[in-house]
Amino acid sequence: HDAVAWGYARAAASRGVDIIQNCEVTGINRGPDGSVTGVETTRGTIGAKKVGVVAAGHSTVLMQMAGVQVPLESYPLQALVSEPVKPVFPCVVMSNTVHAYISQSDKGELVIGAGTDQYTSYSQTGGLHIIQHTLDAICEMFPIFTRMKMLRSWGGIVDVTPDRSPILAKTPVKGLYVNCGWGTGGFKRRRARRMCLLTPSRATSRIPSMRPSRWSGSATGDSSTRLQQQQSPTKAKPQEILHESHQPLGEAVAF
Repeated sequence: HDAVAWGYARAAASRGVDIIQNCEVTGINRGPDGSVTGVETTRGTIGAKKVGVVAAGHSTVLMQMAGVQVPLESYPLQALVSEPVKPVFPCVVMSNTVHAYISQSDKGELVIGAGTDQYTSYSQTGGLHIIQHTLDAICEMFPIFTRMKMLRSWGGIVDVTPDRSPILAKTPVKGLYVNCGWGTGGFKRRRARRMCLLTPSRATSRIPSMRPSRWSGSATGDSSTRLQQQQSPTKAKPQEILHESHQPLGEAVAF
């Protein structure tokens, strides 16, 4: 994952994209007409006429800075790696039955991923029983790995929609775009997301399954509404994403 992420970062930087690390977004600025004018960060103000929110598990927090509510829930997702060994596993195996996948990195480590925890949280630790269940399943499928030692584990936060399909669209706030709800598969679909968000010919107006208007009535539902109100510190009045746009997205600033 790191090699791929840094590869994208180097390619973007070579094409004039500014990547600012350790720069937390603390607010979304809006003009008198309600349109986006930029973002506030821990390192100052960044002006922009178009802002794209691509923040995975923290999408709800950032969107509520602009008063927009999205139907998402955030869950911890864990992964772990083993001690390095010689090449023994030249493919990727994923089992939806036991919610686990395994592959081997170039350094020889076995990269093992688990399913999401069963509770909503912004914690990046996750439950130990999830890892234990995953390792039991991996060892049952591949007994050869029973004596392997695990080196480290980590957790991230994924965003999930009610129908487990992503949202890639414009919002009621002019100049504000959102790319979220990819759950555990967002990293593998990164190229497709970029093309849909930034390339007019592949704008989300041509992908009905990603429009927020696929939900009838309330865009959030009671459970996710309560979750967002509890997890987000903002008091901005939420809006609902109910419209569908047939205009190309154009370029956006993603953070």
